[in-house]
Amino acid sequence: MVPRRIAARGLNPPWFLFADCACMISFLRHFVVDSWIGRVLALVIFVAFVGWGIGDVISGMADDPTVAATVGSRKITTRDLAAALQAELPRMAQRMGAPDAAHLPAQFRQQMAQEVLQRLIGQAQVLEAGNQYGLVVPDQAVRDEIFAMPYFKGLNGAFDRNIFNSKLAQAGMTEKRLIGLVHDDLAGRAIMDPISAGAHISDLVVSRVYGFETETHVVDLLHIPFASLPAPAIPADDILRRYYTNHPWMFRSPEYRHARIVVLSPDTVASQIPATDEEMHRLYDGQSERFHAPELRSVQLVTAPDEATAQAVATIWKGGAGWSQVQAAAKGSAAVEFSDTRASALPSEALQKAVFSAPVETVQGPQKTETGWVVFRVTKVTPPHDTTFDDAKITLRDEIVRARAPDAISSRAPKLQDAIAGGGLDSIPADLGAAAASGSLDAHGMTKDGVPAPLPASGPLRDAIVAKIFGQEKGAPPQLIEATAPSKPGQSPGPSLGWYAVSVDEITPGQEQPFDAVRDKVISAWQADARRHAADQQATALYVASKKQGGLAASAPVGSPVQKDVMISRARPPEGLSQEFMETIMHMAVGESTMSEDADSFIVATVTGIQHPDPKADSLGYGRVRDGMTESLASDITSAYIHSLDGRFKAKIMPAGIRAALSEAGFGDGT
Repeated sequence: MVPRRIAARGLNPPWFLFADCACMISFLRHFVVDSWIGRVLALVIFVAFVGWGIGDVISGMADDPTVAATVGSRKITTRDLAAALQAELPRMAQRMGAPDAAHLPAQFRQQMAQEVLQRLIGQAQVLEAGNQYGLVVPDQAVRDEIFAMPYFKGLNGAFDRNIFNSKLAQAGMTEKRLIGLVHDDLAGRAIMDPISAGAHISDLVVSRVYGFETETHVVDLLHIPFASLPAPAIPADDILRRYYTNHPWMFRSPEYRHARIVVLSPDTVASQIPATDEEMHRLYDGQSERFHAPELRSVQLVTAPDEATAQAVATIWKGGAGWSQVQAAAKGSAAVEFSDTRASALPSEALQKAVFSAPVETVQGPQKTETGWVVFRVTKVTPPHDTTFDDAKITLRDEIVRARAPDAISSRAPKLQDAIAGGGLDSIPADLGAAAASGSLDAHGMTKDGVPAPLPASGPLRDAIVAKIFGQEKGAPPQLIEATAPSKPGQSPGPSLGWYAVSVDEITPGQEQPFDAVRDKVISAWQADARRHAADQQATALYVASKKQGGLAASAPVGSPVQKDVMISRARPPEGLSQEFMETIMHMAVGESTMSEDADSFIVATVTGIQHPDPKADSLGYGRVRDGMTESLASDITSAYIHSLDGRFKAKIMPAGIRAALSEAGFGDGT
């Protein structure tokens, strides 16, 4: 039923939704992630919204009386669950390397089905709570939300009825379903936003965390690169032969595999995606600041709590001290560096005027600002510049194409799957935008000539293809697989990088190479090991001397490239040091020394000081800590609230409906 306020604006029922299924998914992803669900409950019920949306595109869910679960007055139909499973399990199968979901263990499929169902139940419980509270979402609010959606706006930025009807007519979502989604989203926000807004972190806790994150250890460092040691003389052949015998894995020819691949990615479909001058002009005009860049400045800035402290910093700085020495001297003050920053990014208006009128490489201050007493030095000025439309066209087109590529790939991937299933990799239609390649390569993606194999992919997508080639059996039928961006353990998979299929035709095993054929390689490897051993001995002697003599500064030979006053904190870890080494330093006392190794050198370090910045002098950093903790607490509160709903709104599970959903989703007989 169309709300009266929409009919009054000239929108004639019935409604239908979106240009195609992929656009539908794209809409829902944006619609959900930018709303209360995405901000607060993404991990709990994101799949529920996506699954419901896909279910509607597949067919009208209201026509199916089979129920998988009920929550109060709300029903989760068999098709709700089947659609969510169809969206989730195939991707899970691909990530696990299974050809399809049917090859996943039955126990695993059952576990995933329970997880997806629980997400659907979580959404229903939140909305059922709204009904119990007597929550009413006005028709006007639903209307305003729909009319504000950018997908239905014309070139003038206003809601366009023709665009709206055109997009709806191509996918087939009913008016009732769209209104229901918008209504449920608004109801969810009304419940969850006040709950998350109640998160509050005490000043004591924020101060403790701020102190932990910003505690700064001042360190002297000395790297001893392996390559800095002289190459030893070439030893006798008997020594080389013993090294060759003890390291057989180093002197084998690599295994080569001849494979055929097909790739469907944003790069491969780019040439088939249109981008008109009108669209590029609209993007160009909408990002005026980007193409008409203001002046940028890099600045080193110390904010002190009082004038006397600021004057002391200014004195040593103007006396010729370097930035690392200034940071070490600015105890109790905030010493930060802004690189290529706009004036608006600086924390106060007075500071903006001072920095953007100061000469380069001249220490300025002390000067009183809203954030405290500041001393600063501008290190670089990038003048303002304009990029004309003609100069920006290539960039604009590329961005439009890449924005449209996910939808294009989503619509073409099923067709590519059908083509592969019907005729293998020899029957790929040219109009899909897929790229094919064949040839021999090793596990590092290199050809026999020692150059990168010319695969139509790069980065993580290329790595995934090479790994699949060396993980697939010879002659195994090709399967279309989706590659996703790498993510940290325990996190959801990253965005899709594209699809690929692989067929391995021939395998040439690696073989041990005769000593005479690899003698030069043996010499290089033996010398590299000898250099590393010499660097280890030198670093160890220096470490022992530093412990006895009170630090690296006293024990390092004259002329050694010691890095003085390196600032290390958890909030600003320095580049080039491993996380493990940094954590070791953060637990050391002043005067203690340590030794570590990285990929190409040994490192000796001595802690020379420990600083505890004053949060009053670093309002921005303190605010970031508070905001991060508040957001985390809000997430915990809302998660706890949703868990509490289990006791108020018991879900009734229908085993027959679950079995029917599994069968309907195509994952076996439901057992």
